[in-house]
Amino acid sequence: MKHHLKRQLRRLVTERPYQIIAGSAAALVLAGGAGTALTATDEAPVHQENTAAVAELGSRLGEVASRGEARAALPAPSVSPSASPSAAKAAAKATTDPDTSPKAKPKPPSTKVLDYDYEAQNQYWNCGPAAVRNALSASGVETTQEAMAGPLGTTESGTNSAEDTTRGLNQMVKGNPYRTHMFGGSASPAEMDQLQADVVKAITDGRGVVVNVAGDATDTDGGWHSFPGGHYIAVVGYKNDGRTVRIADSANPALPAYWVSTIDLANWAATRGYSA
Repeated sequence: MKHHLKRQLRRLVTERPYQIIAGSAAALVLAGGAGTALTATDEAPVHQENTAAVAELGSRLGEVASRGEARAALPAPSVSPSASPSAAKAAAKATTDPDTSPKAKPKPPSTKVLDYDYEAQNQYWNCGPAAVRNALSASGVETTQEAMAGPLGTTESGTNSAEDTTRGLNQMVKGNPYRTHMFGGSASPAEMDQLQADVVKAITDGRGVVVNVAGDATDTDGGWHSFPGGHYIAVVGYKNDGRTVRIADSANPALPAYWVSTIDLANWAATRGYSA
């Protein structure tokens, strides 16, 4: 009987932690029953030996339960031990690699005016080459009105269209960034918005814009500007997020620059176009 009891107790000690409580209860029942049987059949010293064994078992069971509770309290590993090596490597890589997600493009400044070198037109028909020359100076490109007259196809009759100023500008800067934008006789709200966006982008990139205008316009100070037969001007800056633009006008050296609303500029160029 004594040997049977010890085997039972050893088996209970090796059970998993979550079975400890049930095993402890069973051990107490067995110990009690065995004690009774031993009292009836064995001598007193044997009964004392079994009682000591039960006490020792209780201590061992407590230690096992404590270790089981400690293991249960440990946080679960982020990667399962049974996970494949490739999964473990991927988890490690995610924690060490730098963030390579695309970053949002910075918002353009609300106001920006380029540094440029102003020059008035030296012939009444030379407004196209003068406007291109002034716009290029804002990009740090040095040239002359005479040098630009050939690429623009300028004659005493003037420069034909914004297609010519776009071609001349792209010959002088890298990457052919300029595009021609033509109006259809009147400026729609969408075209006004497009002009504003084009000016902001070009100025933010460090490029002046050349606009072919015709008719009349009033600047923000109330100044009146009239060119019934057509004229070319350079845009060298903006403010109010592009709702107002800075004009470099080669026609009058006494008034080389002024501000115009983008809406008024679009209406001024409504029968023509611009290079941006």
